[in-house]
Amino acid sequence: MTELTIPTPEEMGELGALIAGQLRAGDVIALNGELGAGKTTFTRGLGEALGVRGPVTSPTFVLARTHPSLGDGPPLVHVDAYRLSHPAELDDLDIDFAASVVVVEWAAGMLDAVVDEWLDITIRRPVGGVESEEGVEPRLVTVEPHGERWHEIRLV
Repeated sequence: MTELTIPTPEEMGELGALIAGQLRAGDVIALNGELGAGKTTFTRGLGEALGVRGPVTSPTFVLARTHPSLGDGPPLVHVDAYRLSHPAELDDLDIDFAASVVVVEWAAGMLDAVVDEWLDITIRRPVGGVESEEGVEPRLVTVEPHGERWHEIRLV
């Protein structure tokens, strides 16, 4: 498990881009954190680095949105599992996990019944934290690999 402090939204997007450069079809990321923690900012940076079509937005009104690649890479599937009550409901979305990079927001407890390996990323706002000069609270990011695939990932 790795813990990082991400001081700004721009750097949250850069973390997404850094991880995107190491992804391939079949990779799954579980993304957890409270509303406004930076999940969509992370995913936007990831999507831009993957070169996918369409703006990556908060998946509030859809359960899953596919962003096709504008090049030779895999599509990005952005999932909001907030309204799902059971892992079987995630499986019911009929996502092509093997051919896509999948980011599942609010994924706690949802993936182990659906896939064998994933990267668990939790973003937290510090409680009682001091705001920076820019007025932005830093985020605490915990990255935990599940499966052999993720032990080779670089975070810096």
